[in-house]
Amino acid sequence: MKKIKNIIFDYGNVIFEIDFRITQESLKQLGIPNIETFFGHSGHHNLFNELETGAITPAQFRDGIREIAQNSELTDQQIDAAWNSLLIGVLPETHNVLLEAKKNYRTFLLSNTNQIHYDYIMDYLQKEHNVPNNDHLFEKTYYSQLMKFRKPHVEIFEQVIKENNLNPAETLFIDDTPGHLEGAKKAGLQTLLMTEKPENLGTFLKSNGILI
Repeated sequence: MKKIKNIIFDYGNVIFEIDFRITQESLKQLGIPNIETFFGHSGHHNLFNELETGAITPAQFRDGIREIAQNSELTDQQIDAAWNSLLIGVLPETHNVLLEAKKNYRTFLLSNTNQIHYDYIMDYLQKEHNVPNNDHLFEKTYYSQLMKFRKPHVEIFEQVIKENNLNPAETLFIDDTPGHLEGAKKAGLQTLLMTEKPENLGTFLKSNGILI
């Protein structure tokens, strides 16, 4: 690995713990068929891509869930609860690791997310960590639903690089999804696959030569 000056972090299962299996079961309980192909870590229905790129609104997403579940009686609250069951949480120690990394590198957050999850996470951070958002942990934060692109689209990486005048060869991207790393490589970034749980982020960074 060449000398690193900048780090772009993914959020889910790098910093904030998520669990696809819980959400699969929750969506299944709503009446969603073929749940393994409908929503999974390695692939999912295009409804999620559209939500994550801001192509559809949360209301349109919920209507899509009702249509696929063939149940028009599902409430917004039921759908949101099932969808947000993906989100487990983040430890204070993980935030401390990010603050330490920020002292030695220019750090950024790049997350495939959506308005429903974003609103839930911001509320969670305020209640559990007494902070309004993730802004204090990074130089800048990027969320796919606001950028209108999602990983692994090369355009999303190129936007972060351009807006912050980053040298891709000196920039490391960390994600838990191999396919996302391929998009980052196309943009010239160095990449690292997260193979630990978020609670072990500090150990993982140190073992890969990152100064914290």
